[in-house]
Amino acid sequence: MSFGQGGPYGPGGSQPPQSSRPSTPDWAAMADHTAARGRRRRWLFIGGAVLATAAVGAMVATAVVSSNDGGGSSDDSAKHLPSQPTLPRESQSPEPSFSNVAPPAPPKPLDIISDAKRDKAPLSARTLFPDEEAAKEGRSYAKAATSSTASCAAGTQGALGSVLSGNGCRKLLRATFSRDGVAVTIGVAVFDGRAGAEKAKDGYKPNVASLSGGGVPSFCRQTACRTSANAIGRYAYFTISGYTSGKKVTTADTKALQAGRDMADYTFRRILARGNAQASAAAGSNG
Repeated sequence: MSFGQGGPYGPGGSQPPQSSRPSTPDWAAMADHTAARGRRRRWLFIGGAVLATAAVGAMVATAVVSSNDGGGSSDDSAKHLPSQPTLPRESQSPEPSFSNVAPPAPPKPLDIISDAKRDKAPLSARTLFPDEEAAKEGRSYAKAATSSTASCAAGTQGALGSVLSGNGCRKLLRATFSRDGVAVTIGVAVFDGRAGAEKAKDGYKPNVASLSGGGVPSFCRQTACRTSANAIGRYAYFTISGYTSGKKVTTADTKALQAGRDMADYTFRRILARGNAQASAAAGSNG
């Protein structure tokens, strides 16, 4: 059969040559491909299994942590915990009881020595001035003589006697101390209460009479001397200080002045000690 000029493959064309053998598949290539695909599937399966195992482990760990956070624990863990300590039983001793009545307040020393009804300790020149020496800041004074009288004016000179008697003086106690040629006489006037002592101090006029004896001659009788007046509680106390030689005490003199101050301070402490002793005794008897 003719298709005209040039035939079916164009001018001057000819049919392409055909293989005389039928085509066959490449079995080796196909086998390699199949093996590679199997290996990929196997690795994917193994990886998935690993991921699944890790996920399960994470879930278990989370569950354990959550369980511990909630305060619970497995039986096996509880076996290894330390045993709870045994707490002491609550004491069965009775509750303390308190009295509704307050104990009496301890007496104050100043209150005692301000009232004759409370100031009951023995009182004399020897009990008020028991020390053979009186000391103040390293200065020591030797006791020379003591005196006690119920006639207060008898132990004074000048206008002091009337001041004491006018305010109800009950007793006058005197003591003399000396040091380095200077002597001091202390006179303690005793009243029923504080008011009489304060009035005697405020109305003071010279002076208490000096007391000689114990190696101390008469002094401050015909010459100028230092004097002072003060009071504590129901006691008014006075000093007169001067030279045993009869030397006049001038305003510039400090030796007689210092001696008078030292003995006034000593007397104050002795009277206050009397109150302290009685207050302590009263507190002990109340306890």
